[in-house]
Amino acid sequence: MSKVYSLGIDVGSTTVKTVILDEGENIIRSRYQRHFSKVRETVTEQLTEIADEYSDCEFRLAVTGSAGLGLANASGLPFVQEVFGAFIAVKNSYPDADVVIELGGEDAKIIFLTGGVEQRMNGSCAGGTGAFIDQMATLLGITVDELDRLALSAEKIYPIASRCGVFAKSDIQPLLNQGAKREDIAASIFQAVVDQTVSGLAQGRTIEGKVLFLGGPLSFQKGLRKAFVDTLKLPDENAIFPENAPCFMAFGCALHAKETSEPINLDEVIEKVKNAKASDDIVTGQPLFTTKEDYDKFVERHRQFDLKYADINTYEGEAYLGIDAGSTTTKLVLITPKGELLYQHYCSSMGRPLDIISAKLKEIYSLAGDKIKIVSSAVTGYLEELIKAGLGIESGFVEMVAH
Repeated sequence: MSKVYSLGIDVGSTTVKTVILDEGENIIRSRYQRHFSKVRETVTEQLTEIADEYSDCEFRLAVTGSAGLGLANASGLPFVQEVFGAFIAVKNSYPDADVVIELGGEDAKIIFLTGGVEQRMNGSCAGGTGAFIDQMATLLGITVDELDRLALSAEKIYPIASRCGVFAKSDIQPLLNQGAKREDIAASIFQAVVDQTVSGLAQGRTIEGKVLFLGGPLSFQKGLRKAFVDTLKLPDENAIFPENAPCFMAFGCALHAKETSEPINLDEVIEKVKNAKASDDIVTGQPLFTTKEDYDKFVERHRQFDLKYADINTYEGEAYLGIDAGSTTTKLVLITPKGELLYQHYCSSMGRPLDIISAKLKEIYSLAGDKIKIVSSAVTGYLEELIKAGLGIESGFVEMVAH
């Protein structure tokens, strides 16, 4: 007879996790992988790997996760709600835990186990989750790992909103423009995540006792761990970061499958996933163009109004410089008196708008040589006054006027 193992598949908003348990409920295989919105393909990839490694085995399996429900329904596979799966895993491995905090890609959970069981989950907004951290790292132009390393060297914390990425950017961008240390901003981002979890999910209920921290962000980012432990003032023995924390929900899912599912061959499961039909609830619109000819006519019509260009290498005469120094991006153009575009540049400010504009002006001068004379310049945007004063720009305009 072939061996029968238990398989938990956690399909989250950003990652796919799988866990295999043997008969003694020991983890014998696990994998954590980003799916980059290719949910079915990533699940199929992991199941194929497992099928090759355990070709002579059958599996009791179940699916969980925010993106797992749709896949399970479409494939006809058993599903377990992720908070319930987490509850099963916690009771199995950490029965003395008082509180569970789990941060996922786009959701966050708190489970209070002592003083009355209560489960809270934020799934309607990605504020204070892994996606929020990804966004903030992108804003700083660094990886999440670099953000983590910077945070560990911070000296001070700034207040940053975390309920919404847009609000957070509105707090961070002025700090960058004012020269705040990136280490301090990185630590402030992690602190914002902690504040969002404590205020948004705990909502006044005390987080104390033995606290279990789960999910990818809390597994891989030491700066985030430190922010939670310091804020909650937890002694080392009460702050638990399990080794299998990234796949903990899949572990609970596998435990549930062990008790509720019938053994099945993985080749059959793979076929079900591959042939899963998209939900009928997806609303689609009409195409903008019904034929290639319609599209070509559209392009030709609009091309008549395109901006005209002139070659900065051959043009001789007067030119006008325009700068848009925005809160997150810097734009420069150089035009002829007829409005022909000689030069253009667009880039992220990265907290160094003055340096970027200075460098691009030097590039313009080197290209223009003695052939072109910049007779007038103007600046608009969030940093209008700074650039105007710093570089001696002649005029400044409010953005709406420039527009």
